[in-house]
Amino acid sequence: MARIDPYKNYRFLVEIDGITQAGFSECSGFGSEIQVVEYREGGDSTTARKLPGMAKYPDITFKWGITDSSELYDWHLAAINGQLQRKNGSIIILDDTGQEKVRWNFFNAWPSKYAGPGFNAKGNDIAIDTLTVTCERMERAKK
Repeated sequence: MARIDPYKNYRFLVEIDGITQAGFSECSGFGSEIQVVEYREGGDSTTARKLPGMAKYPDITFKWGITDSSELYDWHLAAINGQLQRKNGSIIILDDTGQEKVRWNFFNAWPSKYAGPGFNAKGNDIAIDTLTVTCERMERAKK
């Protein structure tokens, strides 16, 4: 049986409708959760039943080195100006040869927070932009 190694967390792509931003340094926070609803039945029961509630999807945070491209910031600025544009996107993990292996799709996302870089004249780090997007649904796609 062939050995299957885990994929590396630094080989990934991000696709967002109509936005081609390369070079993301970090993508975090995506997943899903089902809220737990506790319900106590009548009678002699002293324990609560735990029932599934609403599904929740946390915000996704993207970080990238600043370039001349302002597409992601412009998407956020449009939302600030009352022109909310919901977009779908994907986070894709690649294998060592650059082939797509796993894809997480997110739906009806909009930029809820933008943070510019911190500057330090003594440092030599890359200037990093951060964008947080809020989505209504996420799923891991089947190959």
